[in-house]
Order: sequence, then structure tokens, then C-alpha cells
Amino acid sequence: MATRTTDAHPRGLAGLAKRVAEHASSLVRLELELAALEVKRKVTALAVGIGLTIGAAIVAVFALGFLFATAAAALATFLSTWLALLIVTLGLFVLTAALGLVGVAKIKKGTPPLP
Repeated sequence: MATRTTDAHPRGLAGLAKRVAEHASSLVRLELELAALEVKRKVTALAVGIGLTIGAAIVAVFALGFLFATAAAALATFLSTWLALLIVTLGLFVLTAALGLVGVAKIKKGTPPLP
């Protein structure tokens, strides 16, 4: 019994090798497209997360400012307003100086000495 061959699916080793190469090529193309879509989705989620975190940091800075204003207002209940504000401001300068000195000490400790 004779078998019928078609041009769409050539028989033989050469035809099979051609079909495997075509399928591998399309598979690689589809995998690259899928990888690009996954990266795009992750980058979008990361960008939204970064935006929300920056927004939270900005709100935290305002909240910290209101906290210091509240401390000054609390001091102003039994001191003059200018004195309460001055005390809070000096406290902030002391805190800033302490943090700065600790930071500089850590930097000096972490950097190697010059030859």
C-alpha cells in the first residue's frame, strides 16, 4: 500500500528536522514574549510600590513636623510660646548633632586608612 505525502508535512529526516527547527524557533519566540510580559508586570508593580513608599515617607515627614509642633505647644502651656519653640528647636539641633557625630564616626571606622 502506497503512502500519500503532502507538501505541508514532508516526510523523511530532512522534513522532520525542519519542523523541529520551526517549532523550536516559535517556542523560543513565545518564551521571550512571555518573559517580556512578566518583566513588564513586575516593573509596573515595583513602580507602584516605590511611588506608594515615597508618598508614605512624605506623609511621615509632615507627621514628624506636627509631632514637634505638638511638643512645642505642650511646652507653651506653661512657658512662653517663643521659649517653647526655642527649646524644641535646640532639642532638634542637639539630636541632629548627635546623629551627625555618630554617622561620621561610623564612616571613619568603615573607611580604610590612607597609605
